[in-house]
Amino acid sequence: MTTNEIIAALPYAKPFLFVDDLLEVNADGTKGKYTFREDLDFFRGHFKDYAVTPGVLLTECCAQIGLVCLGIFLLDGKASAQTKIALTSTAMEYYLPVVPNEQVTVTSEKEYFRFHKLKCKVKMHNSEGELVCKGVISGMFKNEGNA
Repeated sequence: MTTNEIIAALPYAKPFLFVDDLLEVNADGTKGKYTFREDLDFFRGHFKDYAVTPGVLLTECCAQIGLVCLGIFLLDGKASAQTKIALTSTAMEYYLPVVPNEQVTVTSEKEYFRFHKLKCKVKMHNSEGELVCKGVISGMFKNEGNA
């Protein structure tokens, strides 16, 4: 699958799609980018005097680029609308805020993919190359008809 095909296969749409570009994908991991545009609605209230991206959305961005894109690639083109994807666990640490119009880069490293479960180490860096957050994310990928 090409990176554009992987992005097209994601089960998300704007405003909940947190993948602008998938730079690399292989059997061991991914690398992608996303810009948290200032017009995103959550910036109006989180926080009212100093807008920052909520940690849960940083985690979601890491999950979409680092876990779901990789899972779709590892399904070897067998991902479809019937593919069920579920986040099963996260353990994230946050170091820096992400402000409006900031572009981030997410990289992931596969720990394992077996019995429909994918576990990855993820890291997010800002445009200055500084570590924003890192952690471990796991999820399940199941095509209808799989045992």
